[in-house]
Amino acid sequence: MSVRELVVLGTASQVPTRHRNHNGYLLRWDGAGLLFDPGEGTQRQMLRAGVAAHDLNRLCVTHFHGDHSLGLAGVIQRINLDRVPHPVTAHYPASGAHFFERLRYSTAYRETVRLHQEPVSGDGGTLAETPAFTLTARRLSHPVESYGYRLQEPDGRRMLPERLAAHGIAGPQVGRLNREGSVVREDGRTVTLEEVSEVRPGQSFAFVMDTRLCAGAHELAAGCDMLVIESTFLDGDRQLAEEHGHLTAGQAAKVARNAGVRHLVLTHFSQRYADPAEFEREARAAGYDGELTVARDLMRVPLPKRRPAPGAGTGRASDTGQASDTGSAPGAGPGQGR
Repeated sequence: MSVRELVVLGTASQVPTRHRNHNGYLLRWDGAGLLFDPGEGTQRQMLRAGVAAHDLNRLCVTHFHGDHSLGLAGVIQRINLDRVPHPVTAHYPASGAHFFERLRYSTAYRETVRLHQEPVSGDGGTLAETPAFTLTARRLSHPVESYGYRLQEPDGRRMLPERLAAHGIAGPQVGRLNREGSVVREDGRTVTLEEVSEVRPGQSFAFVMDTRLCAGAHELAAGCDMLVIESTFLDGDRQLAEEHGHLTAGQAAKVARNAGVRHLVLTHFSQRYADPAEFEREARAAGYDGELTVARDLMRVPLPKRRPAPGAGTGRASDTGQASDTGSAPGAGPGQGR
């Protein structure tokens, strides 16, 4: 069964604590695994969370401060030690290529895996287009070059059983209709895909780490289903956040509120704060009323269920779970539950 979830490996900012490891976030997207910002200790956190090196397809680094990248050395060596059978692609700021090379070859080991390097430069842009998603990056505002990432699934079609039945379409004809866009019935009438299906909105995920408020953060967050965003400081330390290129919990929540984010995940907390509930209180006070998670190490956060199709009303098959999904995303099918 396909899975789309965030596995939180670490939630600390510059200094880890007894309960917070340095950063590390794995996004499981059906058969793909994207590891974001592996800080120091990520390899051990992967073990504790039940994440294997074989689960990794892409490494996405926002910037080269240590709490976001020192775990690269161990993760890359583990990928090679375990002889991961597929290529792994690494995205990171192009200006930090020398840091990536130093981390990749910080000690002696045997390379057994094809590791492709695809650095990000300029204002960012499209990094990868697959049948399952498009991965893009946008420039953020931090003392060193930093990028955020967004994964967007293309829209698909959701078959409506009652319409299929009404048009006399069943069995192999359903698959053919989905592939070719239309089928001709025995009576000579042509039935189109649009007549028996509706739009199935694609899901989206955004990852925004160390940054001040900036256009890139808003662009990445726009309309996304899940936004993972730093909230290093509380609002009382807003000036400190600005000076060091970070966000407060209230600022992060306003980004999510204004962008129409469905599920907000706050993380990257300064060690000066002991009570995680303060971050939730400030996010709610800022006006965000969607799903909200204050991240904890080793927690798993599923993506929200799919948005209803435009114009869908209550009682329709798409709302009751009776419809089946079709589209370009591998593994997207009946019973997926999103």
